[in-house]
Amino acid sequence: MVDVGEKPITDRTATAEAFIRVSATARRMAASGSAKKGNPLEIARIAGIQAAKRTADLIPLCHPLLLSHVAVDITAAHGGYRIVARVNVSGQTGVEMEALTAASVAALTIYDMLKAADRDMVIERVRLLTKSGGRSGIYRASPRTAPGAL
Repeated sequence: MVDVGEKPITDRTATAEAFIRVSATARRMAASGSAKKGNPLEIARIAGIQAAKRTADLIPLCHPLLLSHVAVDITAAHGGYRIVARVNVSGQTGVEMEALTAASVAALTIYDMLKAADRDMVIERVRLLTKSGGRSGIYRASPRTAPGAL
C-alpha cells in the first residue's frame, strides 16, 4: 500500500457513474415489482452503498476508509438505468475507488435481479465523474469521455 501517513486529513469526495442497458421487458419487470428477488433498483442501491464500504476488501492495496457518506441514485434513462454514486470522507486518501465500486456493484446487482427477463443486458460507461480534496484538487470528467464521444 502507498504510505499516506504524512498526508493531511482533508474532506474528499468522488462521484462515479455506470449505465446498464436493459430490455423493455426487464424495465417492465422492475417497474411492476414482479422480480422474484424483490425491488431490483432499491436492492441495487443498498448493494452499491455496501460495496463502497467494502472496497478495501475487494480491491488489493486500497486503504480501508471510514466513509462519512455514501449515496447511490438510480434513474431510468433511455434504454436502461443510470447509476450515480457519491462518496465522502475526511481522510488522507481519496474515495474514487469507493465511488467506482459502488456504481459497478449497483449495476451488477440490477443485472442479477433482472437476468430472468434479459440476459443481454450490458453494463457500460463506468467512469469517474468528479473528485475533490487532497493535493491534486478538483477533477471533472472531460467532455471527450462523455457517452457517445468516442
